Order: sequence, then C-alpha cells, then structure tokens
Amino acid sequence: MIELLSDLGGGKTTFVRGLVEGSGSHDHVASPTYTISRNYSAPKFNIHHFDFYRLQEAGLIGPELEEVLNDSSGVVVVEWAEVVRHVLPEERAAIKISLLENDERDITIKYPESMKYLFEDLEANK
Repeated sequence: MIELLSDLGGGKTTFVRGLVEGSGSHDHVASPTYTISRNYSAPKFNIHHFDFYRLQEAGLIGPELEEVLNDSSGVVVVEWAEVVRHVLPEERAAIKISLLENDERDITIKYPESMKYLFEDLEANK
C-alpha cells in the first residue's frame, strides 16, 4: 500500500501513470478526483488508485478500500488519506512529492523494513 502525499498539481497522477506503465499495463491513467477510485490491470497484478480529496468521510467507498487492502494480489495507492487513515495498514509506504522551483519535484519515500525489497533499486541509484 502506498500513501501518496503532495499538494494539488504536485504530480500524483503522473506518479501513478508511471507506476501503471512500469507494471506493463496499457490502461489509460486519469485522476480519480471526481470518481474517487480507478483500477488498472497489469499482467501480474492490479493497481487500485483512490483519491479522497473531495470527501469529508469515506462513506460507501470505505468498504471498497478495505476490500482491496485485504487483496494481496493488488497494489493500492491512496491520495489525501486523512479521511481513511483508520482503515489503512500501519505498514505502508509513504511517497511525498514536493513542488520546487522551475517545475522540479523533490520526492521523499518512507517505508517499513518489510517493504525494503521494493525500493532497493531506487536506493542503489541515488
């Protein structure tokens, strides 16, 4: 599970687009701001992308999120997670995208030891 943090226009959808493309999927990626969730099919797993920006509470989408979090065959990406923090697993990666000058971004990734294997190549290429 990935918690994606950034300001509006920070590049969250662009990050998910790269994740979907890197997974081998040819699905079209769009922001789920108005639909709340989008699903993408990849050859080895599905990617579930949630955006809670417009919600004050999870409502009916909360159980859907819980269901995909319990499915070990998928990757879950959540934007604006404050609304659903109570259902998110404690062990999750957090990726923060900060806007810099000249349209540059600073990306900070925090993850538990149990997810280290997912990020080893990134750490090696710093």
